[in-house]
Amino acid sequence: MDKRLKIIISGGGTGGHIFPAVSIANAIKALRPDAEILFVGALGRMEMERVPQAGYDIVGLPVRGLIRPLWSPKNIGVLLDFLKSKRMVRKTIKEFMPGAAVGVGGYASAATLKAAHAMGIPCLIQEQNSYAGVTNKMLASGADKICVAYDGMERFFPADKIIKTGNPVRQSLIDNGMPKEDARKALGLEAGKKTVIFVGGSLGARTINESVMRHLDAVTGAKDMQFLLQTGKYYNADINSQLKGNKPDNLTVTDFISDMGAAYAAADLVVSRAGASSISEFCLIGKPVILVPSPNVAEDHQTKNAMALVDRQAAIYVKDADAPDTLLETAIATAGDDSRLEALAANIRQLALPRSAETIAREVIKLAERK
Repeated sequence: MDKRLKIIISGGGTGGHIFPAVSIANAIKALRPDAEILFVGALGRMEMERVPQAGYDIVGLPVRGLIRPLWSPKNIGVLLDFLKSKRMVRKTIKEFMPGAAVGVGGYASAATLKAAHAMGIPCLIQEQNSYAGVTNKMLASGADKICVAYDGMERFFPADKIIKTGNPVRQSLIDNGMPKEDARKALGLEAGKKTVIFVGGSLGARTINESVMRHLDAVTGAKDMQFLLQTGKYYNADINSQLKGNKPDNLTVTDFISDMGAAYAAADLVVSRAGASSISEFCLIGKPVILVPSPNVAEDHQTKNAMALVDRQAAIYVKDADAPDTLLETAIATAGDDSRLEALAANIRQLALPRSAETIAREVIKLAERK
């Protein structure tokens, strides 16, 4: 019998699912260098590119999300693709023979963990958000362990399966160690100026971009500060066109920040969406943050993520609809208030759960060895 440790990890669709998945895989390999890890993702989604870049093999499924409204005849095709994906993943499981399966959310994890559970493979799911996603709620009955990042998750999952581990984050952010002045120079910023960074994610956030672009006069007026705006690739050309001949000297615009460790090190204040992975990163690095939750997510879970911090005075919340009018003013006022920055940093640091990936990896290995 093959005694090697083999693990399947499934999920993706966004960086918020992929980064934790890769972190868990890396932690498993750190604890058990002999482990073989196979990812299962959704064809055409981000994981099909990012996982191989991280050094892992991945199998792609034709699975995709339901189309609204749910009674749309197009969902017949979605259902057929899901059934095809389940057959494909059953074949993959028979060939790979994993000792455990891990689901991190996203389209592929539903097909993978349902098949794994039906075939007697121990399953662990990792829920990043304070409000559980539909896929993970559906998978909970077949899971052996459920790793969460927030208190009160018993309203979604069986209490006896829950382990509070926190969310795995990109280790490069935690290990950065770059002094603030060096980080600013690396990003082409002035070393001695207060720095506010607006992060819309790899795809960008229209509201965050608009919140800066509407108030360029206020940016220019904050002469003792500098601002870095990550527009996302989709919006970058249009914003640069708008800024021609009109760009404030203290505003730097980029489509994508490749070294987020340097960006966070450079910042006195970060303005961001409220994805679970980003929030976990802010907690671990103790970074003051203004959260602008995206309204375009299931069950408005980003607002729930944000309020879990705001209720503990660990972040500032600006509603997406209000942001174009108030966000820049709030950011400038907060960045100029050293005592507020210190309080936010101290409070958010209290919510950090370090070594999350290692804790989850140990649970996965225990499940696999039990099998």
